[in-house]
Amino acid sequence: MPTYIALIDWTDQGVRNFKDSVDRYEAAQSQMRSIGVEFRDIYWTLGAHDIVSVVEAPDDETLAAGLLAVAGQGSIRTTTLRAFSANEMRGVISKAG
Repeated sequence: MPTYIALIDWTDQGVRNFKDSVDRYEAAQSQMRSIGVEFRDIYWTLGAHDIVSVVEAPDDETLAAGLLAVAGQGSIRTTTLRAFSANEMRGVISKAG
C-alpha cells in the first residue's frame, strides 16, 4: 500500500481539548481502519506541527476521505505528503531516465 506522512495541527478546539488527544487518535485509528487506512506510527511533536503520523492507505482518495472525516470533527487540520520507500524511489528514478 502507498505510504503517506500526515502533518497534523490542532485547531483551537483541539488545543482546548488536548487532554483527549490520545483518545481522539485511538478513535480515529478505528474509524480509519474500517476503510482500509492504517496508522503505522504517530508522534506528538514540538515545532511546526503538533503531530506527525506515518499512514498507509490503498489510494489517495481513501486517505483523503478518512482524513476529511476525522478533520471534520473540528480538532485537527492536516497536510498530507506521499512518501516513497527506497525501493519505490528506485522505480521513480528508473522511469525518469
